[in-house]
Amino acid sequence: MTENDFVFQPSESMPTTAKVGWKAPSNIALVKYWGKKANQIPANPSVSFTLDACATTTSLLFQKRKAPAHDFSFELYFDGQKKEDFKPKIATFLTRVEPYLPFLKGYDFTIETTNSFPHSSGIASSASGMAALALCLLSVERMARPEMTADYFNKKASFLARLGSGSACRSIEGDLIQWGHTSGIPNSSDLFGIHYPFEVHENFKNYHDTILLVHKGQKTVSSTIGHGLMHNHPFAAQRFSQAHENMASLQPIFKSGDLEGFIALVESEALTLHAMMMTGQPYFILMKPNTLEVIHKIWAFREATKMPICFTLDAGANVHVLYPEKVKEKAMEFIKDQLVVHCEAGQYICDRIGKGAKELTI
Repeated sequence: MTENDFVFQPSESMPTTAKVGWKAPSNIALVKYWGKKANQIPANPSVSFTLDACATTTSLLFQKRKAPAHDFSFELYFDGQKKEDFKPKIATFLTRVEPYLPFLKGYDFTIETTNSFPHSSGIASSASGMAALALCLLSVERMARPEMTADYFNKKASFLARLGSGSACRSIEGDLIQWGHTSGIPNSSDLFGIHYPFEVHENFKNYHDTILLVHKGQKTVSSTIGHGLMHNHPFAAQRFSQAHENMASLQPIFKSGDLEGFIALVESEALTLHAMMMTGQPYFILMKPNTLEVIHKIWAFREATKMPICFTLDAGANVHVLYPEKVKEKAMEFIKDQLVVHCEAGQYICDRIGKGAKELTI
C-alpha cells in the first residue's frame, strides 16, 4: 500500500456530532527504532511486544461547524485539566494527517485523555497517546464509510499514528508488531506496523513485563531530539545495519523458543540504544544510577538461578523486566525482594503482552 491508499474524500454523509473513544496500549520494542527520515519514516526496522496495562484512554467529542475554518479547532484535557502546553504537538499531528483526513477543519473537537502510567518517563506515552487519538479521528471517517474493513481501518490507524509518533504505529494491534521495511519480512512497510508474520513459539506467548519506575520525572532529552541526533551520528550506518541483522536473527529464535538467544539479543539492543545516546553529538545519558543497579542485579540473579529473566530499556531510565509466564511467581519474588528498592517511591507496574487497542462504548 502507498500513501495514496489512505487519502479520503469527504462526502455529504459526514457525521454532524458524536463522541468516540479508544484505549490504546503502549509497546516495548525488542529491536529498537532509533533514527528517522523525513515524514516519520524509520531509519531501521523494529519489532515490539504490545503491552496491556500501560495504556492511554482518549475520548473525542466532535461537532460539525457551519463552515470550515482556516485552522484546527480543539480543546485538550489531560487528566481532567486543560493542557495548553500539549496543544502545539497535537496541532502538528493534525497538520500531518490532514491530507488523509481532510475534514478536520470542519469540526470543533474536544479531546480528553489520560494515561495509566507516568507521562514522559520512557514508557512510550507518545506511542499510546497518538495511537488513541489516531483511532478516534479515524472513527469519524468510518462513520461516513461504514463499508471500511477492519484490516483497512487498522492499517490506516497505524499509518496516521506514525505521523504523530513513530512507535505509535505499533500500538494499534497486538501482540507482536513489526514496523519498517526489511528484506526478510514479507509485506513489511515503513508506513505502518504489521503483525509479525512468522511462527512464534509458545515460550513467547503471555510474556510478562514488570516496569520498574526508577525515575518518574520527565526525560532530560526528548525522543524527538534523540532521533534527530542520529542524522550525523558517527555509528549510525552500523547501527541501522545491525537492526536489520537482528530482525533476521529473531526469526529462528522466535520459532524455536530459544530464550537464551532472545535474552542476548534483547539486552544488546537495549544497551545499543543507550550507547547511541552516549556517543552522539551532543551526547546525553538517560539512565540513572539505579538503572545500572537493577541491570547488574538481573545479571547476577540470572547467572545464579539460570532463570530466563532479562531487561530492556526504552528511551528513559525505567527498566522493563521481561520473563515468560512459566517463571512468573519466582520472577516476581526476585523483583519484590531485590529490585523494587531501586524504584522511585517503590513504584512499579506489572504488565504483560496485550492484544492491541480497544474501542470504548461512550
